[in-house]
Amino acid sequence: MTVRPSLVRSIPFWILLVGSLATAAVGAWLTVDKLAVMSVGLTAGTATPVDVYVGQVWAIIGGILLAAGILGLALTLVTAVIRSFVPVTDVEIIEALDWSDDEDSLEIAPVAEETRVTEAAPVVEAEPAPQR
Repeated sequence: MTVRPSLVRSIPFWILLVGSLATAAVGAWLTVDKLAVMSVGLTAGTATPVDVYVGQVWAIIGGILLAAGILGLALTLVTAVIRSFVPVTDVEIIEALDWSDDEDSLEIAPVAEETRVTEAAPVVEAEPAPQR
């Protein structure tokens, strides 16, 4: 039995992998879409300044998201490689339990014969405030 969990059961590892894939996919889609719209508008001569200048900003943001996703995927790969080089230590079983013993070694504490009940102070109800 291993002491450390495998990467297959590691939730942060899967969050990094899925988040990186999603970020890279959104960045690629955003970049390709905005550059295609700009290219069609400029080629046809119907591009407006909003299409060109705002499209460039969106394409840059898409490129940044794409780069961040690729960096996250690289970190996922590096984490998996480093995890494979860490030696696995086995769990040492100190003593096996003997369940065949019929002797009950548990002592039951005596229960007090008299249970003391204390009374709570009486509740005093406040008068409602006069309405104005």
